[in-house]
Amino acid sequence: MMPESSKKGNLRLYYAVDFPLKWKSEKVLMERPLVDSVIINFQGSYWLLGSDISSYGPKQRGELCIWYSSSPLGPWNPHKQSPVHNNKDNRLSARNGGRPFIYNGSLYRIGKDRGAGSGYNIQVFRVEVLTANQYKEVVVPFVLEKPLKGRNAWNGARSHHLDIQQHPLGQLWIGVMDGDRVPLGDSVHRLTVGYMFYGVASISVLLLGALIGAIMCILPLRWYLPHTEKRSDTLKTEKQVFLCHKFSSLICNVNKLGSLIGGRINYRARKGRVYIAVILLILVVLTCFGTHYIFGGNGAEEPYPVKGRYSQFTLLTMTYDARLWNLKMFVEHYSKCASVREIVVVWNKGRPPSLGELKSMVPVRIRIENKNTLNNRFNIDKEIKTKGVMELDDDIMMTCDDLERGFKVWREHPDRIVGYYPRLAEGRLLEYCNERYARQQGGYNIILTGAAFMDHELAFKRYWSEEAELGRQVVDSFFNCEDVLLNFLFANESSTSTVEYVKPTWAIDMSKFSGVAISRNTQAHYHIRSKCLAIFSGIYGNLTSKRFFNSRGDGWDV
Repeated sequence: MMPESSKKGNLRLYYAVDFPLKWKSEKVLMERPLVDSVIINFQGSYWLLGSDISSYGPKQRGELCIWYSSSPLGPWNPHKQSPVHNNKDNRLSARNGGRPFIYNGSLYRIGKDRGAGSGYNIQVFRVEVLTANQYKEVVVPFVLEKPLKGRNAWNGARSHHLDIQQHPLGQLWIGVMDGDRVPLGDSVHRLTVGYMFYGVASISVLLLGALIGAIMCILPLRWYLPHTEKRSDTLKTEKQVFLCHKFSSLICNVNKLGSLIGGRINYRARKGRVYIAVILLILVVLTCFGTHYIFGGNGAEEPYPVKGRYSQFTLLTMTYDARLWNLKMFVEHYSKCASVREIVVVWNKGRPPSLGELKSMVPVRIRIENKNTLNNRFNIDKEIKTKGVMELDDDIMMTCDDLERGFKVWREHPDRIVGYYPRLAEGRLLEYCNERYARQQGGYNIILTGAAFMDHELAFKRYWSEEAELGRQVVDSFFNCEDVLLNFLFANESSTSTVEYVKPTWAIDMSKFSGVAISRNTQAHYHIRSKCLAIFSGIYGNLTSKRFFNSRGDGWDV
């Protein structure tokens, strides 16, 4: 093993005492600060290739040093052409990006191609000549699937090391690649940009205040006339008169400027109000951008591991033809989220869109239903490949990071409904209450399944059980309450908590702009749900004994 030891100024070789856990230093191969060094046995000789970082500027990445020996332990003889300069299309790709490999008798070297951005890409070269005196390589095509999810992909920022070897039992080749989602120094960059936005917003507020003050405030000159108490103090009086004269001139100029600005910008007029509204809008936008950069995570919205492991979920939404514009925006946005494996669209009525109309980074499947019913949301679907399903209405927009946090909480509590919209059902005659009321009362016992994670096999089987038949009929009669029914079914199966709340950083309900949602009339919507609560509690029992809030301690439920 030859680990990176350039900071110590040398290159060291280790051998395995107890592979792969225990290693012992064998010898120092070279007293030079080499990086990305590799050894390859080719045509009867051992070849050592690495880059010397003791140089400065372009030479650090644009030179490849070569040595050869009859043994991997040395001694190593310098190649006659070393260092080899590689400056392909003004991009530096001389540094190794992984171990070389032999294919059909030819030697291939993997290089790190310094692209136009801040990260590396992989470039492959075929070595045409390799002798003690000559070295020649040519670029060969290397196709790596582009990260469809952009920065949210595993190699969204860069791909910088590749190791490929042929399996000893056949023609299969296995490759391992190193990639980053977040560029180096991204956190500092985001803080800097965020505080710059805040700074510009703060300065703009001060300037706006000064502008309004100059327009509104006319300072009377009589306040600054000199006042003397002793006539004998002539020198002092003259100084006062001189200073007051200068100050009065300054005040006059300020008043003239205010009058001039006031004449140009009359904030009481329609045009002036438009100016003020535009300025305020700019301030809001600057503040939002600053908040996004400082408090919006690292920008890549990475998934959260549970016990050191990652997973993926299926995103399921139910819609119809009148909400197609919502669906297009929904698919384009959420398909970029790192843990989304597939999007399933439950199409209830109207002409379904073609897949070409939906811009997605993950596979999209449109499941066309024969009957327009809300019960279709929980239809048993054997084609879903993941255990976790995120039920999300197509008119709810939130960040990928909020989605990832909710997914982490659900993976920790897979027997529960984990969502973003808590509700409270309470009272002798159960009443359906919103999140604000739930917070005032210190608890919730319902999670809206229009934005919630669940185990689809567990949830969908419960929903389509014989026990739930009467409840499904109620859902069809009101064309509402399918999520309330599922909450009752979960509560009926457990004596402990069955719901978990995750507070989103921000979420926009697009139904307020479209007018096609069944919940646009809030009071009527809540009244119907209160009726459902009364019916369901008579069938499945009461929810009032189960109330939860701020119980996990992770800071995501407050």
